[in-house]
Amino acid sequence: MKRLIKKIAVIGSGIMGSGIACHFANIGVEVLLLDIVPRELTPEEEKKGLTLQDPSVRNRNVNMHLTTALKSKPSPIYDISFASRITTGNIDDDLPKIKDVDWIIEVVVERLDIKKSVFEQIEKYRKPGTLITSNTSGIPIHFMSEGRSEDFQRHFCGTHFFNPARYLKLFEIIPGPKTDTAVLEFLNNYGQQYLGKTAVVAKDTPAFIGNRIGIFGIMSLFHLVQELKLTIEDVDKLTGPVIGRPKSATFRTVDVVGLDTLVHVANGLYENCPEDEAHELFKLPAFIQTMMERQWLGSKTQQGFYKKVDKTILGLDLNTLEYREAKKTSFPTLELTKTIDRPIDRFKVLVQGQDVAGEFYRKSFSDMFSYVSNRIPEITDDLYKIDDAMKAGFGWENGPFEIWDAIGVEKAIGLLKAENKTVSKWVEDMLQSGINSFYTIKDGATYYYDIPTKSYKKIPGQDSFIILNNLRDTNKVWGNKDASLIDLGDGIVNLEFHSKMNTIGGGVISGIHKAIDLAERDFQGLVVGNQGANFSAGANLAMIFMMAAEQDYDELNIAIKTFQDTMMRVRYSGIPVIAAPHAMALGGGCELSLHADKVVAAAETYIGLVEFGVGLIPGGGGCKEMTLRASDTFRKNDVELNVLQEYFMAIAMAKVSTSAYEAYDLGILQKGKDVVVVNGDRQIAEAKKHALLMAQAGYTQPIKRKDIKVLGKQALGMFLVGTDSMQAGHYISEHDKKIANKLAYVMAGGDLSESTLVSEQYLLDLEREAFLSLCGERKTLERIQFMLTKGKPLRN
Repeated sequence: MKRLIKKIAVIGSGIMGSGIACHFANIGVEVLLLDIVPRELTPEEEKKGLTLQDPSVRNRNVNMHLTTALKSKPSPIYDISFASRITTGNIDDDLPKIKDVDWIIEVVVERLDIKKSVFEQIEKYRKPGTLITSNTSGIPIHFMSEGRSEDFQRHFCGTHFFNPARYLKLFEIIPGPKTDTAVLEFLNNYGQQYLGKTAVVAKDTPAFIGNRIGIFGIMSLFHLVQELKLTIEDVDKLTGPVIGRPKSATFRTVDVVGLDTLVHVANGLYENCPEDEAHELFKLPAFIQTMMERQWLGSKTQQGFYKKVDKTILGLDLNTLEYREAKKTSFPTLELTKTIDRPIDRFKVLVQGQDVAGEFYRKSFSDMFSYVSNRIPEITDDLYKIDDAMKAGFGWENGPFEIWDAIGVEKAIGLLKAENKTVSKWVEDMLQSGINSFYTIKDGATYYYDIPTKSYKKIPGQDSFIILNNLRDTNKVWGNKDASLIDLGDGIVNLEFHSKMNTIGGGVISGIHKAIDLAERDFQGLVVGNQGANFSAGANLAMIFMMAAEQDYDELNIAIKTFQDTMMRVRYSGIPVIAAPHAMALGGGCELSLHADKVVAAAETYIGLVEFGVGLIPGGGGCKEMTLRASDTFRKNDVELNVLQEYFMAIAMAKVSTSAYEAYDLGILQKGKDVVVVNGDRQIAEAKKHALLMAQAGYTQPIKRKDIKVLGKQALGMFLVGTDSMQAGHYISEHDKKIANKLAYVMAGGDLSESTLVSEQYLLDLEREAFLSLCGERKTLERIQFMLTKGKPLRN
């Protein structure tokens, strides 16, 4: 039976419930969000003469929780207008409405008795065949559905979202004893295709997969930090970006999540996993117990492992349990990895370190490898699911088995034995059968070692993905140190950047020209996309600073002209060019997207023209393009100045979208033309599809524009008055005003006496002239230098 999800009900509106409701609203689903009725009035409600029967009182809990969620940062919703898709109510009055929904998700407090009581109420109104799932993080699924009808049990399972539901990709699906396999298949597909998640079917074991392995890893480090006499800053340095983990690493992550949350799961594992060989590891160290007693729970109590006093960050000394200034830390072993770009290539070096960092890595990886090998088949039969869970739920770039492969399976077993750790027999059997890695790549697809058959099996679901890592060795058409061209098949080629932070410098510019040359000659279309951490952090700022500091303005002029010409080449090539931005797409990365024939953006795309932050204006066609888009937006009887001002402010305020949907509001993405993909794993495949469609429809090279309406002195005067008043009101500095006035001159088309139609090249020349003049300003150079050294903008 074909199942459509048009409307869902979320029962429980706390942090998780509201977050889940918002994410379904993100993808266009209508949501009914319910919570309990308050049992007493607040003092404010009493003053207003309200009663417990007043609808505003009865829905107070749910409305308060949703409002809090919508105000939180990072936001749970792609665009605030999407919140209109959520209807709130209360369980007492509105539960009968669940008869009209297609999926009911229970997200109430983590107590089995309360959950069972809620399910009893739900069954009174739920229509047969409706999906019913629980967002539990660890209560056994088989306990929850006891006593429920046969239809309820066949359509019931666990669906564990990770918090925050919008950003963390892990979606664990945990079947109950009678869950229909068709339900599991549907949820697995829906989670990936519509919710943009990494769906993992787990066994009904304590904490499932993600938290079982993740909490083990954190508890292991809690014990290791004392054994090796390390500080919390040491561990966060060793377990952060250097090994492909989030910047928050270990202790900062616990502060964000909440120590009480971690302790709750760890206690559950200690109580419910008596046979686990790491059972004693889940026992809380003394310093954790003391922190719990003192309510040092992290961000929610303003202090945990770290504490901010005024502008100073203090770190907790685990020996004295007193706060002191956070310590800077460094290790010789980490210095050896500075020239190694990819975290996956660093592990071999890290475990060979001769200092305490090397010892830390040998011990922590030995602990992890031993533990994950022994969890199969207990928590899952398939090793790739453990890797998927850790990458999607905890933000690891590489899962435990991928890291094990990177070190070498046999070599890592040697490390385990040196640390007196056991490895599961199936790993030794694998090596004895002549297979020496957990993964292999064949025909552009990833295969994993399947334990029962002792052979490789293709990881399911890859047919809808294009994984560039799997194609690079066999399908590479061309490359230099900063860019590579990969044949995606069907006449479409992909250009990926791999410079530092994918910044756009000479190597990338050369790559764009080469890509278009080859695509026009041998292919039907070009995709510009990558699967790195970010699409592009913009132009190579260090190169601009060096030229400007040396006052080499001729070279700088040539460099900016080359960048502009390259963007125009993207716009006016003979083949369709599709940009596929994701994560950060700033400055030049945004300008490239602006000039593509179509943008296929990941929903999590943070895109904008941010040059104001370093004392510049966009120099790669960004000012020209936003002026052109304003001109195209002008309609008869419009107040054209107001339209132009919106595009001006997007640049002048260095606005960056918090999602791809918000980029529509900024005029960076265009409705009816550009598209958004919720599952980033499908982005390159989707971009390829659009390139092919445009090519097959008979793509014709566009004609260069000479019909851009600029407003001249009329607009320039308005902008100059605005910047004067902003400076007079102390909202902007004198230098901010100078930059804004330069931008105003470009977007007004100069000081023309009346509205005039101009060419793109006319605007590009104005843009380049303004950019170069700002490069000669001392305060701009100070801003660029500050950004390069401190990583944040300077206001001077």
